[in-house]
Amino acid sequence: MAYATTQQLTRYYDTYKNIDVTFTKEVTAILGLQTQQVFIKADGRQWPCIINSSSLVGAKVIAGTRNGLIPKIQKDVSAVNLRFSFVDNENKEPVSFFINSKAAGFSPYGTNNDLVLIQLQYIQRAPDFLIEKLGSLLDANVNSKRRREDRILVTADTMRKIGILQKETIIFIQGVPRRCIIRDISFSGAKVIMIGIAQFIRDKDVVLRIDFEEPRTAIGLHGKIIRTEDVRDRKDLVALAIQFVENEIPMTYKMHLNHYISSLTKHDINRMQNQRIQQMESMPPGTSPVSRPAEQAAGPANKPPEKAADSQPETAQTSAGKIDLSTLDIDF
Repeated sequence: MAYATTQQLTRYYDTYKNIDVTFTKEVTAILGLQTQQVFIKADGRQWPCIINSSSLVGAKVIAGTRNGLIPKIQKDVSAVNLRFSFVDNENKEPVSFFINSKAAGFSPYGTNNDLVLIQLQYIQRAPDFLIEKLGSLLDANVNSKRRREDRILVTADTMRKIGILQKETIIFIQGVPRRCIIRDISFSGAKVIMIGIAQFIRDKDVVLRIDFEEPRTAIGLHGKIIRTEDVRDRKDLVALAIQFVENEIPMTYKMHLNHYISSLTKHDINRMQNQRIQQMESMPPGTSPVSRPAEQAAGPANKPPEKAADSQPETAQTSAGKIDLSTLDIDF
């Protein structure tokens, strides 16, 4: 993904500067934080600590009480530096920096008397690298709710911009793997096409696998089939509308989609809205507007699915069915 512009950094800082990001295991991995390289520097020495949470104006860190750090900080609360260390996903290089801070408070951490939670307030503006890291994550979280229904047709162009490796993938329907093609996606759900009979798979729990690159990873999206639709001129195929379980959507997925949606210009959004309105006005009375909303909105229609990439795991190709969906001539 591209680096944020000065305008984006300013927006991130002004909008999200006071919002804390808790450094869960998932967040730590996404941001590339090197936990073993995080320190508090005071009185010329460095003490290891754990970042509990951080905003763009301060942080909460966990430190030990028996190594002499707390008396040093309490002696001069304004002479504290917090060291962050990341691995930059763009070039795989380490990025480390200190932020001048002052101690704003101390409190016990849980019931463990050997640990203390230190609240730090940044004296200087956070570095652009941290603003981009936390800002992009918070922006993805906000847009995943505000724009949860915006649907993106999966084409060669959108796949490249979002970072999706291939549209041919696996869907696990109540634990049973089946091959499918991703047709469109949103923050809240997806539509896929597969070989099957609608009445046997409707209302089933599913896990949809999507492979991303930069960095290369495969995620599973838990959801439920809320609707099935016929595929025009193909009696053997069925389109599945999937609604994701909202509180289980991986942050990686949100950030990839947000990167693409945030790149759309006002002209792109207006064009998409106008095309949707024209499409609905041209539909015969009584026709459901949900059957084909994304094709005109996000890209060219009537495009056959592309052949699966060679990098798709062999086990996934052989365990989910004998018919190769990528060879089918599907009229979207």
